[in-house]
Amino acid sequence: MTLNLDILDRTILGNTLLQWLAFVAVLLVSLVLLRVVKHFAGRRLAALAARSETQLDDIVAAVINRTGFLFLLVASLFLAFQVVELSDRVHAIVQSLFIITLLVQAGIWLGVVMSSVLEQYRQRTVAKNPAAATTLNALGYLIRVVIWAIVVLMALDNLGIDVTALVAGLGIGGVAVALAVQNVLGDLFASLSIILDKPFVIGDFLVIGDYMGSVEHVGLKTTRVRSLSGEQLVLSNSDLLNSRIRNYGRMYERRVVFSLGVTYDTPRELLRRIPGMIRAAVEAQDKTRFDRSHFMKYGDYALQFETVYYVLSPDYNVYMDIQQAIYLAIHETFEQEGIEFAYPTQTLFITGQESAQSGPGQ
Repeated sequence: MTLNLDILDRTILGNTLLQWLAFVAVLLVSLVLLRVVKHFAGRRLAALAARSETQLDDIVAAVINRTGFLFLLVASLFLAFQVVELSDRVHAIVQSLFIITLLVQAGIWLGVVMSSVLEQYRQRTVAKNPAAATTLNALGYLIRVVIWAIVVLMALDNLGIDVTALVAGLGIGGVAVALAVQNVLGDLFASLSIILDKPFVIGDFLVIGDYMGSVEHVGLKTTRVRSLSGEQLVLSNSDLLNSRIRNYGRMYERRVVFSLGVTYDTPRELLRRIPGMIRAAVEAQDKTRFDRSHFMKYGDYALQFETVYYVLSPDYNVYMDIQQAIYLAIHETFEQEGIEFAYPTQTLFITGQESAQSGPGQ
């Protein structure tokens, strides 16, 4: 028994073996306890969040689940080092390591909180205001940049680096970097213009030159558009704003102009009635507003009528359904009235002259 006590009294790096055993015990116990608390607290809060309608428990559960093993290990080491006596330099290194790890973990926690808050706000508002999705994307980027810039500066300050001089040096170097990456900065400012001015938002259908599709994502450098044929178009923000954009997402109603021709042998009385027939066909459809219908001109092979009406919906499929129904109704009415649609024809008039021959003296 005396021999065992002598072993525990042996000194290693200025601490007895008993103190080092206490160090290991505190390290292991604290690490296990922290992991158990994280596991059960995360599961309990996740289950509670699934049953409740409040959003705070969702955020807390996300924060706990994003707590990293490295942070738990460093925190356990920091606690364990309190039971042994080491030099001030070693304690300073351990303390700096713990603070830097805590700052990194705090940056992760803040990022999770802000992402959760922005996502919940997006879900509440995106149906009423699609522009909010574009604004929140840029706001999320900006918040993450600010958070990690603060974390880096605080970590460098904890290491004894003069942050003031560093910030001043970054300001001078930033000018050179800006000149080198002016195209990237151009796209960045273009994305800010898209966010603030909102020429389009996620979900809008755009026509840009020969390209067309629905906006899926507005990033810091590019905007991604899903084309009708299925592929994704990636467009530079600066090039996009320099183009002529036709935004069908802002269309509230659709103006429709169509013309038709009837044959030249159509009686005059029927010609007078045709605009009324077309008007009746248009007004019989829901979500339409009739504008006008007129005998427009004498064509090469037909008497031309022009009609204008509005579809009170931006949906292209609704427009095509209404147009089809109007055409079918006009065709049915013309068939009942005996009016014939004109098509390109040519009529040849041949005049024959009979020559009489008479001889002299007859």
